[in-house]
Amino acid sequence: MHLALTRGIGGRSVSRILARNELLSRTPEEFLNLPDEVWREEYRLTLRACSFLRDRDGSTLADNISLERRLDALGVSIITTADAHYPELIESFDPNPPGVLFLYGNHKLLSARTFCVVASRNARPAELENIERWTEEGVLAGEILVSGHDRPEYQRSAIVPLRWGSPRILCLDRGLFSVLGPELKEEAFRAARLWRYEFDPRTDLVLSPFRPDAGYFGVNNQVRDRLIASISKRLRFVSLNPGGNMEKLVRLALKAGRGVEVSDSILDYRELRELGATVINCTEQ
Repeated sequence: MHLALTRGIGGRSVSRILARNELLSRTPEEFLNLPDEVWREEYRLTLRACSFLRDRDGSTLADNISLERRLDALGVSIITTADAHYPELIESFDPNPPGVLFLYGNHKLLSARTFCVVASRNARPAELENIERWTEEGVLAGEILVSGHDRPEYQRSAIVPLRWGSPRILCLDRGLFSVLGPELKEEAFRAARLWRYEFDPRTDLVLSPFRPDAGYFGVNNQVRDRLIASISKRLRFVSLNPGGNMEKLVRLALKAGRGVEVSDSILDYRELRELGATVINCTEQ
């Protein structure tokens, strides 16, 4: 966990470091006291990763041990890429998966029929309506929605399972405490609280690849989008900005063999159909 929470060290690097430490019988303390030259030569870490690893922003190994105990008391699970039960769905989709995942709630949802309905930023009113309608179709068909919490495009879908008393998976672009509160009891966004006052970990699952007390930073939204896409077995894209993050996710999903559906209002839908996507005719829906 300590390694995975260090900026500049991805999931593959975490696994490589742990494997080499086990091979050489190096303790965590011994590894953290190695000079940068050894980190770069033996562990193939970048200069950027070495810099962040050397300067932990005040977070020490002892701090993270204390954090782990607090999370365990709250029922939060911590999974790293070195663990055998790291979700295969993520590893088969993302070439550089998050090094650590904090999971709170119903873990069984990860083995269910998952789906997402997503759109690029600034979706038009008609596109938001399609998000809601298509989400409802999936929920009523017994699928489990994967969504986010802090964009209109995600909130429009994340509210639907609450209406029907269905489970959902929420992926965050910040830490668990920043969204669910210090006791992990708050619903993720205001509109959801109209349907349920407190978050229910027996029903839903929340995942975050960020330190529990972390706020929003830099490209966190792109990490969240990749996480949503990676744990969705079926993905429906309502809109895509050319060259944007969502377009990259379409191609990753097709490469990973996921079920991909795209709206015929998307500019390049014919090209995506040739790559294996199913085209949805919006005017007939």
